[in-house]
Amino acid sequence: MKFLDQAKIFIASGGGGNGCVSFRREKFIEFGGPNGGDGGRGGDVIAECVDGLNTLIDYRYQQHFKAQRGMHGMGKDRHGARGQDMVLKVPRGTQIFEEDGETLIADLTEPGQTFVLARGGNGGFGNAHFKTSTNQAPRRANPGQPAEERWLWLKLKLIADAGLVGLPNAGKSTFLATVSAAKPKIADYPFTTLHPGLGVVRVDTREFVLADIPGLIEGAHEGAGLGDRFLSHVERCRVLLHLVDGTGDHAGKAYKVIRGELEAYGHDLAGKPEIVALTKADALDEETLKEQVARLKRACGTKPFVVSAAAGQGVEAVLRQLLSVIDEARGAEAPAAAPAEWRP
Repeated sequence: MKFLDQAKIFIASGGGGNGCVSFRREKFIEFGGPNGGDGGRGGDVIAECVDGLNTLIDYRYQQHFKAQRGMHGMGKDRHGARGQDMVLKVPRGTQIFEEDGETLIADLTEPGQTFVLARGGNGGFGNAHFKTSTNQAPRRANPGQPAEERWLWLKLKLIADAGLVGLPNAGKSTFLATVSAAKPKIADYPFTTLHPGLGVVRVDTREFVLADIPGLIEGAHEGAGLGDRFLSHVERCRVLLHLVDGTGDHAGKAYKVIRGELEAYGHDLAGKPEIVALTKADALDEETLKEQVARLKRACGTKPFVVSAAAGQGVEAVLRQLLSVIDEARGAEAPAAAPAEWRP
């Protein structure tokens, strides 16, 4: 399935049905009176967050969505039926913006969460609604209210507990494939990963979700390489795992390049908890490994983990550290317990 993380759509609610002008006409009933029914209300356009979706590809080939119009009122006091709603099913983490792409309307993060994007128009009153003791034969009825129409942007931000960042060919896809059942494309050339991916990592009896995004290069915030648009998928992560290629020229410089891109991107990514790991340790001799670890330690200020996803070296320690940071973040996000009710 092709991954699509943003789409522009046009929505329109249903217009309200018109009211009816009608009079009761039956044999032997001289003054039947008005009996025109009201029009039905138009359908709403509703966004619903559902499980089982992880892309907006459904909105790639269909961009126009319209709810059903309310039925018109009829004689014999028959009111029009309500128009059917149009429900747009979106994956978890979908944000809905106005046409300008900046004004946030809704952020759907939990399955079952709904938001009304456009409300249907009210139906018009039939002439039976206007009858009074002094106006016993009204010949007026209201038209239904018009529909609401608007263009919207749907933007998906994947929801994961931890996110992988690093330069191209830093071993992110290999790490994800090793620790989860995900099967990302792995090759020995840069930008193998073109779309974000998710994997469920199991540590003992615990699980958490790990996100992999395409590699960043220097100047990504200015559009270099694949740019930094995929960084939005790690905005919701509780911790970042920064992988640095140990076979590169200078591990410390590679680390600073990514940190510079995170700071340029903003959205508090640079302030998130970070775990740093030097990858591809199995391809380095002891002296080179020691030198690269020292360079990376000077750059990040902490002792990095040394891992080799292909050989399984150091992977378990990194996962346990990730889980520890995730648990700490979850505890901080949990609402404070309500004080116990006082009883005499």
